[in-house]
Amino acid sequence: MTGKKAETLNQRIRADLESRILSGQWEPGFRIPYEHELMEQYGCSRMTVNKVLTALAESGMIERRRRAGSFVARQPPHLEQVALEIPDIAMAVGARGHVYGYQLLERAYRAPRPQAAEEVALSGSDKLLAIRCLHRADGRPFALEHRLISPVGVPEVLDVDFDTTAPGSWLLQNVSWTRAQHRISAWGADDAAAALLEVKPGTACLVIDRLTWRGDQPITCVRQMFLGDAWDLVAKFAPGAR
Repeated sequence: MTGKKAETLNQRIRADLESRILSGQWEPGFRIPYEHELMEQYGCSRMTVNKVLTALAESGMIERRRRAGSFVARQPPHLEQVALEIPDIAMAVGARGHVYGYQLLERAYRAPRPQAAEEVALSGSDKLLAIRCLHRADGRPFALEHRLISPVGVPEVLDVDFDTTAPGSWLLQNVSWTRAQHRISAWGADDAAAALLEVKPGTACLVIDRLTWRGDQPITCVRQMFLGDAWDLVAKFAPGAR
């Protein structure tokens, strides 16, 4: 098996196991199939399975117990809770009865800016995939997006064609995430943003900055600027949630 194929299989197995854990199909305390069972299921070597399980253990998603096997980790009571979900903008627009449109404005593979701590942490001493795109509803621009994706955390992203697929939608459908941090602010659109959004400079916009992790590995950070009258936020929470 070539290095490229082995890496792809490793990513597929990890994503599969992560999705079962994050969806609740495998609850805390559930025993992960033994290594020989995973080898048979995926038709791979013990080394590949061990690499996947080691990565999941390092991210805190599973616990490996000598001679007993691997188990879905029981999260501590002070676990952070994400009040705001990460939306798939294309699906959200469609659910509201509008026709979604997407336009890729720029794609670049660049080094992180030394003065930007989040970019340095995201890069993992490597370059970043930088994407700038525009979201539309019924042909009208309503959101401008600047996104950085870590090829260290998501190696397969370099092979994805984002000419017709929004990066956020692709990430939600293909990459599991465990934690996210949102920062919400209100801005007036500057001249460049206003031109792309087809509004007057200074038009009120809702800005969401989000950093997303898979375990301890940051995988993407994004700034999304929505026209103030085109998007709203709904947070779900319960008494006692921290």
